[in-house]
Amino acid sequence: MIQFLRNRRNLIIGALLCLVFIAAAIVSFFWTPYDVTTLDIANKLKKPALPYLFGTDHFGRDIFSMIMVGARTSIAVALVAVTIGMVVGVPLGLFAAANRGALFDELIMRGNDLIFAFPALLIAIMITAVFGPGALNAIIAIGIFNIPVFARLTRAAALSLWERDYILSARVAGKSRLRISAEHILPNLLNLLIVQGTIQFSLGVLAEAGLSYVGLGAQPPTPSWGRMLAESQTMFSFAPHLAIFPGLAIVLTVLGLNLFGDGLRDYFDPKLRHNRRSEAAVPLDELALLDSEKGRSIK
Repeated sequence: MIQFLRNRRNLIIGALLCLVFIAAAIVSFFWTPYDVTTLDIANKLKKPALPYLFGTDHFGRDIFSMIMVGARTSIAVALVAVTIGMVVGVPLGLFAAANRGALFDELIMRGNDLIFAFPALLIAIMITAVFGPGALNAIIAIGIFNIPVFARLTRAAALSLWERDYILSARVAGKSRLRISAEHILPNLLNLLIVQGTIQFSLGVLAEAGLSYVGLGAQPPTPSWGRMLAESQTMFSFAPHLAIFPGLAIVLTVLGLNLFGDGLRDYFDPKLRHNRRSEAAVPLDELALLDSEKGRSIK
C-alpha cells in the first residue's frame, strides 16, 4: 500500500487539491458562510479571524465565501472552454490525419497557425469589443484558443498510428478512413487527450483569472479570483489578505491540476515512470561515468 501511494504521489496530491476546489464550487451552489452580494460596510477590511475566516474586503464581503463562488466561476469557464476545444479540435485533427496531404489537411493546419498567432487575451479583447465583457465571452475566447491545441496534438499522434500494422489490416479489410479513425485511432488517443485536457484545464483557470483581472471575464456582482486580485492591488500595503487568499486559490488549483495531469501521464505510460525510477536510483557519480564512457565510445 505504501509503495502504491509513493508511486502515485503526484496523482493523489493533485486529485486531493482538485477535489477540494471542486467540492467548494459545488457547495457554493447551495451554501456559503455569507451572501457574496450583500454589502456590510461596517465590517469592511476585517483581518482573517472568526467569524470571517479569510477576512473581508473593502465592501465588507466575506473573502472565504467569495473564493468558494469564484471557484465555481473559474472551474465552469475552464471546463466549458476545454470541452469546446476537444469537441471541435479532436475531430479536425482526426480528419486531417486521415487525409494527410489533402487540401483540407492543409487548410486545417494553416487555420490552426492563424489562431495560434492570436493569444486568448487578444481574442477576448476582439470578442468583447463587439459583444461586451462577460464570462460567456471569456469561455468563447479560451475555447477558440484550445481548438488548435487539440487539433495539432490529435493529428500528430494519429499520423503515427496510421502506420501501424493493425491499421493497415483494417484498411485491407475495406474499412473507410472515417470508420478507422472512430474505431481504432480515437480509442488509442484517449489517454493522451485526457492528460492534455487536464493541462489545458489548468491553463484555462489561469486564462480566466487573467481575463477577469483586466475586466474581460465574469462581471460584478459575480465573484472571480482574477478580479479579486485586481481590486486588491491598491490595498495590499494595509490589507494583504485581499490578494493572498485568491492568489493562493489560483496557485493551488493550477498546481493540483498539473500534478494530477503528471500523475495521469505516469499512470498511462508505465515505461516513463519506470525510467524515472531507474534514473533516480543511479547515483550521480555513476551517471557521470556512464556519460564519459558513452563519449569515449563515440570517439
